[in-house]
Amino acid sequence: MNGLITIIGIIGILVNVLIWLVIAQFIISLLFAFNVINGSNQFMVAVYNSINQLLDPILRPIRRFMPDTGALDFSPIVLIVGLQILMWILGRAAMGQLV
Repeated sequence: MNGLITIIGIIGILVNVLIWLVIAQFIISLLFAFNVINGSNQFMVAVYNSINQLLDPILRPIRRFMPDTGALDFSPIVLIVGLQILMWILGRAAMGQLV
């Protein structure tokens, strides 16, 4: 049982990192959209592109199933909710409360 709790703890850390990456991607894209950060800032462009390359393989399958909403992309919210549900299920399973 200790091994399962440890694995769930590691998965929880990875889930938190993914959630923070989604939040960082959202904030940076807003800063670019409202010209708070100039598009010629090579460092921020590199950071933004790196985050996009990390998250794109995860978000692409979600985007395929989501309806086209034009400029709004709801796939990051779906990812965050899905990860939270996964963590809830794993936590319940670790405590033996999942039937």
